[in-house]
Amino acid sequence: MTRTLTLLGIESSCDDTAAAVVRLGEGGPEILSSQVLGQTALHEAFGGVVPEIAARAHAERLDGVVEEALASAGVSLDGIDGIAVTAGPGLIGGVLSGVMLARGLAVAKSLPLVPVNHLAGHALTPRLTDEIAFPYLMLLVSGGHCQFLLVQGVDRFVRLGGTIDDAPGEAFDKTAKLLGLPQPGGPSVEAEAALGDPKRFPFPRPLLDREGCDMSFSGLKTALLRARDALVAEKGGITVQDRRDLCAGFQAAVAEVLAKKTSRAMELAGERPTALAVAGGVAANSAIRAMLETVAARASVPFVAPPLRLCTDNAAMIAWAGIERLRAGLSPTMDFTARPRWPLDDRAPALLGSGKKGAKA
Repeated sequence: MTRTLTLLGIESSCDDTAAAVVRLGEGGPEILSSQVLGQTALHEAFGGVVPEIAARAHAERLDGVVEEALASAGVSLDGIDGIAVTAGPGLIGGVLSGVMLARGLAVAKSLPLVPVNHLAGHALTPRLTDEIAFPYLMLLVSGGHCQFLLVQGVDRFVRLGGTIDDAPGEAFDKTAKLLGLPQPGGPSVEAEAALGDPKRFPFPRPLLDREGCDMSFSGLKTALLRARDALVAEKGGITVQDRRDLCAGFQAAVAEVLAKKTSRAMELAGERPTALAVAGGVAANSAIRAMLETVAARASVPFVAPPLRLCTDNAAMIAWAGIERLRAGLSPTMDFTARPRWPLDDRAPALLGSGKKGAKA
């Protein structure tokens, strides 16, 4: 498809209610609007996202966010060519809320509907922002996911490795909770780490002694817990500087693991990738970005990181993934179901974790 395409995107897989309008024309992709309504205040007292609360908030807010996105873009439903919606993976209540709204709008306006894998939205974001060519290596690193993907096409992803337990973002959130820092944990830990000594606590670098690109962060979180408890036993509590040093040591360990595993993924990719790209909420961490930039420079490949607002969950990436699928000739459909789990590479074996969440794919 070569004509101009304008799509409405809807995203509701976790705790961000989002809608966006993206257009692809002769001048390339353009984000006409992107509205994201977070739910941090709703979940703050619980120390994490409560699925039932998230689903209810999505159901209440989605129609308003869609109206805001259309108004900000200066278009109506009659002026768009289709709707793209996150169909998974994610918290099923939230995913269902977005899918039902998208279906209703598509039926009412006789618009094509494109179901999008949330992870594919992240993985294709570098093509929205930088128009990079296939194949490229993507490190998708967020609160619920962490994997290395060789992105060979709009619908062709090869998983080279990933986390076998906690994702880095989840580990950041748990670390913040252990140290009494506000949620979301990533920004809180990063702010404290900037004022700490990363060498004071020699935290482990899990799985660096094993081949391949699989990672583990659950044990690192446990090591931080034990270091905290040792300080409490010794001094009756922890000081502000103790907390900063713990955060700095934890962040340094995560960054080093990601950097070294990324180097291995570059080797396993086989053919020379056009770029090393990073996406997902943890990609907003400046220390992690800096180490990944160094890895890319050593491999003599461009480093691509989307703007911070496109690293976290948003609907612009969903609209763009829908455009990519339509342009590639992949047909829209109403015949799909919302999915709590949806691996991008269904040929790769499931990543088994030993944590409370059990097996993960």
